[in-house]
Amino acid sequence: MADDNTVEVEGKIVAVLPGTMFRVELSNGHQVLAHISGKLRKHFIKITVGDLVKMEMNTQDLEKARIVYRLRNAVRKTNAPIRSYGPRNNRR
Repeated sequence: MADDNTVEVEGKIVAVLPGTMFRVELSNGHQVLAHISGKLRKHFIKITVGDLVKMEMNTQDLEKARIVYRLRNAVRKTNAPIRSYGPRNNRR
């Protein structure tokens, strides 16, 4: 839940740091240090460089934030092959 002194912002992950910490860049170019919330840890949500995230920031300290949601990204083009497991046999 957001308090009176918290602000929700969106940003892009720039760097992954040890201890589930992340360097996130906001739309205005400002970079903050962020950690993931307990719900993201509990459900094993993976966050990598380039992901768009929603964060909560305290108005008292604008250098730190807590990541509360990973936004769905556009389909990424990768060079990985499309895996096919061949035709399925309908054995009964």
